[in-house]
Amino acid sequence: MKILILNGPNLNLLGRREKSIYGSRSFEDYFEELEKDFPDMELSHFQSNTEGILIDKLHEVGFSYKGIVLNAGAYTHTSVAMSDAIKAIDTPVVEVHISNVYAREAFRHKSMLAAYCTGSISGFGLDSYRLALEYFMRFKPKQIGFGTQKA
Repeated sequence: MKILILNGPNLNLLGRREKSIYGSRSFEDYFEELEKDFPDMELSHFQSNTEGILIDKLHEVGFSYKGIVLNAGAYTHTSVAMSDAIKAIDTPVVEVHISNVYAREAFRHKSMLAAYCTGSISGFGLDSYRLALEYFMRFKPKQIGFGTQKA
């Protein structure tokens, strides 16, 4: 089962930025742990600070992978273009956030993406990614778009 973890802006700084919110571990170190914990999944990850590149990646894998775990960072709250890209693809997307966005600034309480995602996970630190992967392992969406409003 091919799953892409797609990270947006500033997530390349995990382990170095705002450690009280995002922790002190790099995503690369955490990804190695995920690979060990989910040996039946073919995991890959990609990060970009650029909205268009993230959209291109959604288009690239959005018709062939079994799932996408997306942490769009600040684009979650601002990007109609990413919302449209998620709506346009077949692959189910689970939105994740490391921090509890509802315990932060009010502008973070609204997701432009959530309506087109299978679900959203927020506030469990890096383990938000693990929870999304467990969803894909447990429910193994057989049909494209399972659990989304795309149909």
